Amino acid sequence: MVPPTDADPVDAIAQAWQRERPGTPVESIGIVTRIWRLASLFAEDRRRVLATQGVDAALLDLLGTLRRAGPPYRLTTRDLSERTGVTPGAISQRLARAERDGYIARSPAGRPSRAVAVTLAPKGHQLVERLVDRVLGREAALVAGLSPSDRSQLAQLLRQLHHTVNAEVRQEPYPAEGQR
Repeated sequence: MVPPTDADPVDAIAQAWQRERPGTPVESIGIVTRIWRLASLFAEDRRRVLATQGVDAALLDLLGTLRRAGPPYRLTTRDLSERTGVTPGAISQRLARAERDGYIARSPAGRPSRAVAVTLAPKGHQLVERLVDRVLGREAALVAGLSPSDRSQLAQLLRQLHHTVNAEVRQEPYPAEGQR
């Protein structure tokens, strides 16, 4: 494990704010700024891995969601939107591209509903099977610098943080300045 040092750029940000504005709440910088920076690094690395296969993260997300659903690898557009956290409009665009390229097939979900069912096509199944080990293997290698115990602890802490932040952010309406 790498101990924090004066040379750490994120620690330097917090120290600079404390120096320039004593009393500024900087406790979150060591967490939030590192999460933002890590997210950017992970996203860029995943983009590069997928680019070697001519695929983007949106397609992998769509195909992976259908694959994880289990046989018959079929979900409604509504289910896809909910499971991916993507708006219905964005899902529609992803589906149009994936259908055009032969990765999925759309069909009516049944009567009397107007819902649309999306099924992973054999070509999409083959692609996601080929990609999942490359992507997840690469990401496992990226976090291998942490011990198994540290990875487990970090996953639990991030799960907890995600839960509390999600609950806070989803509160409506967002309080105006000075009302908290």
